[in-house]
Parts: sequence; C-alpha cells; structure tokens
Amino acid sequence: MTEPQNEHELRMARPRMAAGALFFNDQGDVLLVRPSYKPKWEIPGGYIEVGESPLIACRREVEEELGITPPIGPLLVVDWAPNERDGDKVLWIFDGGELQSKEVSAIKLAQDELLGAEFHSADALDELLIPRLARRVRQAIAARGQAHPQYLEHGQPAL
Repeated sequence: MTEPQNEHELRMARPRMAAGALFFNDQGDVLLVRPSYKPKWEIPGGYIEVGESPLIACRREVEEELGITPPIGPLLVVDWAPNERDGDKVLWIFDGGELQSKEVSAIKLAQDELLGAEFHSADALDELLIPRLARRVRQAIAARGQAHPQYLEHGQPAL
C-alpha cells in the first residue's frame, strides 16, 4: 500500500473487505465451517486480496477452504461493519446455492485452517456464530427470495 500523498487521501477510507458464500442442503440448512483459530463457527470465505474482486475472492476462498468449486450465484448482502479492532470493514455474502450430495462428499477441509464443516438450521445461528455474523447470515438467507441484494450496516438493513 502506498503512503497517502495529501490530506484528502489521509481521510479516505481503506476498509478491510471479506467475501463468503452461503451453501445449503436440501432441507434448507446452511453450511458452516469451524475454524481452528476462532472459538465460533463461520461461513466459508475470507479476506479479499489487493486487486481481487469480491466474487473472485469468494470463489478462491471456497476452493481453498472446502476443496470444491461450485458455481457462486448472486450477491445476497453487502454489510458495512467496522469494529474497534479492525477498523472499517465491508463484507460480501454470495449465494452458493444448494450443494448436491456428491459436492458435499467431495469437501476436503483445509487442514491448517478448519476443524469441520456441517449444515445447521437457521435456528442455531445465534448459538454458533458471533452476533454480528449471525445477523448478517440471517439477512442473507432472507435475501435469497428477493430480487436484489440487501445493503446492511452492522448486520441490519439500513434502507
């Protein structure tokens, strides 16, 4: 990253961005992954690299974490969710659709990163995910039936 050249550049946001996908089984349960480095579950995905689009990052992270390359569908939500530790953040969730049994059986977890991957009902999200991610995932599940992505702030609809 280059150093700011003027006062205007000093005020420009430089958010961290991450992208992930929601995958479902035929009962409508959502796939969650259990990182080895965090106490709670997550969705498949991760940080976007410099020069990488959110969609490309999502595809890359899914392949790295799960070892599969299912088609990634439309954007469900984008969430502006800064926090004190990481600063400004913009988070993207795409629709990974319903995984077929052959895709589920082909999952090979990134051994250095993940302890497990399991489908869970939406009712379990508050117990399994950190609160801001649980809000974001619930909004993304709801957005699957809508014609356009939802804009969120801190996991809540802003419009």
